[in-house]
Amino acid sequence: MKKLILVRHAKSDWPEETEDFDRPLADKGLEDAMHMSRFLKNNNISIDHFVSSPAVRALNTCKIFNQAYQLNCSTDEKLYNPSERSFESVIYDLDDNLNSVAFFSHNNGISNFANSISEDIFHFPTCGVAGFEVDCESWSEFDGAKKKLLFFYEPGKI
Repeated sequence: MKKLILVRHAKSDWPEETEDFDRPLADKGLEDAMHMSRFLKNNNISIDHFVSSPAVRALNTCKIFNQAYQLNCSTDEKLYNPSERSFESVIYDLDDNLNSVAFFSHNNGISNFANSISEDIFHFPTCGVAGFEVDCESWSEFDGAKKKLLFFYEPGKI
């Protein structure tokens, strides 16, 4: 069994003359990311590795989560402005020694991907987190594997 955890970046700011890629987190985003990461850690949500979009707001969300988890983090450009296929491509590149991986990415891609692998229809708020159990031994088996939603957390409801 593998676990895939999807995290939408925390609330961002959009200062004047800032490119989308370089948008920072807002104060509320910083607070939500700290709260959510501690909540997951305190509820024994195990994660082996983080993969983040390289965009500032996603990467900073990942770094805040890593204060609680102390893991290896990597970035993948495919998680910035992602399509459903982008997520699958990143999944197929994962090392099979990793049993639980968290992706930090953006809407609308993250919501579309989550809905494509689950019967549960939902829309990710900023810093929303969904965890899926994937019935496979190797990440290469992801597409044909049975997937089950384990949890969906929103910052305002934890």
